[in-house]
Amino acid sequence: MITVAQALEHLFSLTVPMDVEEIPLRTAAGRVLARDVSAQRTQPPYAASSMDGYALHRAEVEPDAMFKVVGEAAAGHRYTGALNAGQAVRIFTGAPVPEGADFVVIQEDVTRRGDLITLGHKIGNKDNIRPAGGDFIKGQTVAAPLRLRPADIALLAAMNIAIVPVYRKPVVAIMATGDELVHPGELPGPDQIIASNTYGLAAQLDALGAQTRLMPIARDNAPSLQRAFELARDADLIITIGGASVGDHDLVAPVAATMGMEQSFYKVAMRPGKPLMAGKLGTSVMVGLPGNPVSALVCGTVFVAPMVSAMLGLGQCAAPRRTVPLAADIPTNGPREHYMRAVITDGAVAPADRQDSSLLTILANANALLVRAPNDPAHRAGTLAEVIDL
Repeated sequence: MITVAQALEHLFSLTVPMDVEEIPLRTAAGRVLARDVSAQRTQPPYAASSMDGYALHRAEVEPDAMFKVVGEAAAGHRYTGALNAGQAVRIFTGAPVPEGADFVVIQEDVTRRGDLITLGHKIGNKDNIRPAGGDFIKGQTVAAPLRLRPADIALLAAMNIAIVPVYRKPVVAIMATGDELVHPGELPGPDQIIASNTYGLAAQLDALGAQTRLMPIARDNAPSLQRAFELARDADLIITIGGASVGDHDLVAPVAATMGMEQSFYKVAMRPGKPLMAGKLGTSVMVGLPGNPVSALVCGTVFVAPMVSAMLGLGQCAAPRRTVPLAADIPTNGPREHYMRAVITDGAVAPADRQDSSLLTILANANALLVRAPNDPAHRAGTLAEVIDL
């Protein structure tokens, strides 16, 4: 068996970033920017008023000063004349500041009668003008790689970037194996259960930006597995769930070997998730996950999600961890790295009482994995512990 860290190194060595494609900005939310992009314009492109009021010369601002209003400036409609001494221009938020003006008095500090305004007594020093380029200037870059959030999309739009270079979504084929499985909504036989792992894993990887495909359930015989592998051959990543151990009905490894899989490793010193396998099958990366529901989804968090992130150009990084205090005493850990389903409440973490790898209700109620090193000694409440947020 190899360690979790060694398994991650092997998995990262099998992955490469996807090709780059260019897509419309409207569809780029959540995608990963693949190349730096540069602003096509300056924002704002002119000095603009930040308030409704009157534009005039700062040097003429004093209590009870009077000005003649000679025009108006609104957003999208500038005042085209020059501003002379004793003159003011009615101006609205976002409008270009007229030539010669360097101060905007807000309308609440002004009394207007016809074309004349009189300033009040407490004008203040704020000029209420947004300078040209105050947000960004033409040529300023947004650096890649970057998963594009709504705020990033708005920024790219303001920069007048309509087409965005992003990494292609990795195609992930997810294949459940086993005679005991049927899809949700189907009627299971007396000895069958519902296939849940594929749906949970697909949801996890879709959220990361993968393009997942749920394959037909492969039965516990070589022809069925071979057909399933053939259907998945064009995927960037093939994930099998179940059948990766060494029992009489665990046929994933031998069938994949007959089809040319180059195995990278088998078995990881962790719980849950020991029977983990990986390798190359043609141009696809293949990962064989254990069949227990919790084992598969924990391995999805620890191994598959970082692989997908690497394929999306976000670098080769393990699932992020942080430290929080224990909310309860915990006993000595065994010889394998343990990813315990846990709940963080009021800033402290407590593992679930039951850690059986078949219990989806425990995983669904958890919001973290409490990570225990091999042979980690017992710890008292209040000790800092490592967690992976779920």
